[in-house]
Amino acid sequence: MKKRELHVVTTGTQDDQQLIDIIKKIHPYVDYIHLREKHRSAKEIYDLINQLLNQRIPLSKLMINDRVDLAQVLGVKGVQLPNHALPVRKVKESFPELRIGASVHSTDEARIAEEEGADFLLYGHIFPTNCKRNLPPKGVKNLQYMTSTVSKPVMAIGGIKPDDVKAVLDCGAAGIAVMSKVFLANDPLDAVQHYKREIVNWEGWESGK
Repeated sequence: MKKRELHVVTTGTQDDQQLIDIIKKIHPYVDYIHLREKHRSAKEIYDLINQLLNQRIPLSKLMINDRVDLAQVLGVKGVQLPNHALPVRKVKESFPELRIGASVHSTDEARIAEEEGADFLLYGHIFPTNCKRNLPPKGVKNLQYMTSTVSKPVMAIGGIKPDDVKAVLDCGAAGIAVMSKVFLANDPLDAVQHYKREIVNWEGWESGK
């Protein structure tokens, strides 16, 4: 059974020192850290990543939202491409070594991203979340349909609490992604450890079926 992944995504609301302090604590427990800092300039993201590297955060765990140029210059693991980003196919053709995640919100978008060579799909939002207050959540039924429709790994995102992890993974998700419930938690380390335990417990239960 393939190991389920835990991704964490920055919220774009914290300064460098806050992010560095949190990431230093949580990185041993996560598979990927998505830097989703849309309000920052390329230079600001460049400086942030160099500070993370100085703290020995592994490059292999870092993914940059949208900025393919920065991923290449800095040698990070990959990029997460939102809907408005460069086409997946063009990025994959130009930079085949990058791991590319594509953000999708429908099966049609998922099929296109899969055909164009995305390595995984980030799908949501699954549950109600303040980030998408005016949009209805996809829910676990749509998640299950998504995972049964595409062959690429699907990472679920949006309003996922630790108690929801089992239901999400039962739907065939290859992992979960969490934003504010880790980065804005009172204790980010405790929060991420809770998610990690739920994933490990699910893997143990699944392998013992």
